[in-house]
Amino acid sequence: MKQFVQIKTSIPGPRSKELLDRRKRVVPQGISNNCAAFVHKAEGALVEDIDGNIFIDFAGAIGTINVGHSHPKVVQAIKDQADHFVHTGFNVMMYESYIELAEKLTTLAPGSFPKQAAFFNSGAEAVENAVKIARKYTKRQGIVSFTRGFHGRTLMTMTMTSKVKPYKYGFGPFAPEVYKAPYPYDYRKPNGMNEKQYTEYMIQQFEQFLLAEVAPETIAAVVMEPVQGEGGFIVPNREFVQRVYTICKEHGILFIADEIQTGFGRTGRYFAIEHFGVEPDLLTISKSMAAGVPISGVIGREEIMNVSQPGEIGGTYAGSPLGCQAALAVLNIIEEEQLNARAERIGRTVMNKFQQWSDRFEQVDGIRGLGAMCAFEIVKDKTSKQPDKELIGSIIREATNRGLLLLSAGIFGNVIRLLMPLTISDDQLHEGLLILEESLEAVLTPQYI
Repeated sequence: MKQFVQIKTSIPGPRSKELLDRRKRVVPQGISNNCAAFVHKAEGALVEDIDGNIFIDFAGAIGTINVGHSHPKVVQAIKDQADHFVHTGFNVMMYESYIELAEKLTTLAPGSFPKQAAFFNSGAEAVENAVKIARKYTKRQGIVSFTRGFHGRTLMTMTMTSKVKPYKYGFGPFAPEVYKAPYPYDYRKPNGMNEKQYTEYMIQQFEQFLLAEVAPETIAAVVMEPVQGEGGFIVPNREFVQRVYTICKEHGILFIADEIQTGFGRTGRYFAIEHFGVEPDLLTISKSMAAGVPISGVIGREEIMNVSQPGEIGGTYAGSPLGCQAALAVLNIIEEEQLNARAERIGRTVMNKFQQWSDRFEQVDGIRGLGAMCAFEIVKDKTSKQPDKELIGSIIREATNRGLLLLSAGIFGNVIRLLMPLTISDDQLHEGLLILEESLEAVLTPQYI
C-alpha cells in the first residue's frame, strides 16, 4: 500500500520556524494554531508544508473541507467567476449564481413548505442574522441556546456560546436576553439511568427550564446544533430533539438548526437535522458550504425570511460571487460523488476502529458519532470518566509529528474529533487511522504516562 505521509524534518521545519518568528512579531497570540507548520499546498486529504512534509488531514479546516482541499471543480468554478468579475455587491448589482444557489438550497433543505435563502460571510454572521430574523418575525426578544453549544465569536454568538474559556473569558458584558438550556450528554448521564430514562429526564429538564429561567411567550427562537461541534460531537437522542421542537411549536417559538459544522454531507445527510425527523423554521449554514471560500447562509420558511424590509439584512461581501460559484460546485460534487453515502461508510470504518481502541485502552471511552462526524474522549479511567486534557495535547502533538492533523473539542478539552474530507481515499483513511493508533500507543503506554 502506498504511503502518503512524508515527514522530512522536525515539526515545525526550518522554513516554518522562520515564519513563526515573523508571526510572533506581527500576529496576536489570541489567534491560535493547532499545527506549527505553514502550508504550501493542499489537495484532497493531503496537506504539504513549506518544508516538504506531507500530512493526512483529519481536521478539514475545522469541518470546512468536506469535498477535500482544492477540488478541481471548485478551483475551476472560482477561476471562471474571477474571469468575469470578482465582486459587485449583491445589494448594488445582482448576479445569477446567488439566485441559483438559493434555488438549490431551498430545495435541499428539509421542510415541505416554501423557503427562501439569504447569504452572508461567516457562520457567526448566519447565526446573528437568523436571530435578527426570528426577533423581527415573532416580535419577541428571548433567544435560547444550549449548554456546550458553540455559535461563534461575535457579541451575540459569543453570548450564545457555552464554553467560557477561551471563547468568552474577559470579553463581557454580553448580549441580553440569551438563555442556556440543558442539552443531553449521554456519556455523562447520572449513574443508574438507562437511555430512555435519561431522555425523559432531559425533556423534563427542558420543560422546567421554561418555568425557572424564561417564559416561553417571550422567546423568539431556540437555536440547536443537531450534533454539538465544539461541544464534543455530542449526538442527542431523537426523542429529545423532537420534543423540544414540539414545545417550540406549542408556544410559537421558532426552531433554528445551526448546521454550520454538521451540514453538507458530514453526517451522511445534506443536513444533520434530517436524522431527527423535524423541519426547522430556520437553518444556518457555512463551513463546508463552499470548500473554503467564505460564505454562509440562512434558509427558512418564506413567511419568516420575508419579514425583513430592504436593507435590514445583508452586507458588503454577503453572498459573494466567488462563494456562490464555489458553493454550487460543492453541491454538484456531493451529488456526483455520492458523498452522503461516503460519509456513512467512513463513519462505520472509524467507529469500528474507535471500538477496538476503547477495548484496548483504559483511557479511550465515550465513542460516538453520526455519519463521518465521529469522536471519542480521553479520560483517566473508564470508571471515574475524569477528563484528561493533558493527555489529549500529548496525543495531538504525537500525531502531528507523525504526519496527521487532528483537532480536540469538548467542554473539558478532552475529546478527539475527526473531520477528514469525505473525498479521502480508503488507503488514506486507513493510514490516518493507523497513525492515530500509533500515537495513542505512544502516549497511553505506562512508560509515557
